[in-house]
Amino acid sequence: MAVANDVPQAAISVSSPPRRLPSADGVESWPGTASAPATSTLAREDAPALPAAALVRADGDAARGEGLALGSATPVVYRKEPALKRPLDVTLSGAMLLATAPLWAAIGLAIRMADGGPVFYRQERWGRGGRRFAVLKFRTMTPDAEQRFGVRQAAERDDRVTRVGRVLRACGLDELPQLVNIFRGEMSFVGPRALATTERGQDGELLAYEQLPEFATRLSVRPGLTGLATIYLPKDAAARRKFRVDLLYVRKLSLWLDLRLIGLSFWISFRGKWETRGNKF
Repeated sequence: MAVANDVPQAAISVSSPPRRLPSADGVESWPGTASAPATSTLAREDAPALPAAALVRADGDAARGEGLALGSATPVVYRKEPALKRPLDVTLSGAMLLATAPLWAAIGLAIRMADGGPVFYRQERWGRGGRRFAVLKFRTMTPDAEQRFGVRQAAERDDRVTRVGRVLRACGLDELPQLVNIFRGEMSFVGPRALATTERGQDGELLAYEQLPEFATRLSVRPGLTGLATIYLPKDAAARRKFRVDLLYVRKLSLWLDLRLIGLSFWISFRGKWETRGNKF
């Protein structure tokens, strides 16, 4: 099956510097969690840039057995996961890969018949410890979306989204290929959103997450297919707000929270509410 290009051409041609994210708004209390201490996500001028190409082992990593440093910045110390988190990921992703195999074929055929374009869209994401990895998604936008509309986040009633794509996005079926990433250990079912290394806002400007002081905290756990921000915030919520909620998950990491969020995610998928801009319940 055909695969779309890894990096949008429009992203390569942008000459303006990445936009620094402004200070985050407060985050409401989420069901099942307590309020976390406020932490500014302002990208200060004196905050060290964290070039992902300069991944090196930090001093003392050998003694701790984990943790990476991004350039000369503070080491990314891995947050300890609940003992059953990884076994749950492997078991559930393996079972879903087997159960949804026929659905993959049907989705691929529907996408092909709709416009003849590639079935998958490939994108590079930030992983645990600053490692980069590739994910595949079922393509939901027109093949020439970037050329016609430019690179920006999807909006409500977005003209770039195809008819098949609207159904896939509403039910979360476009994310099915990421079960492979979960099975391989690059992602988890629940965690902070897997940020694209070339992610852009609705205005098309590059979001320089790696310049944020809290970025190392976010990289201390595996990114997730679903999570607090994915479930409780609308798709077009401000990037700074999503970032804050992702940090809240890192602080509240527990197996019970994961199980609850997985259950809610299945419920939203069955109801086809992932694209709802308001309350998904």
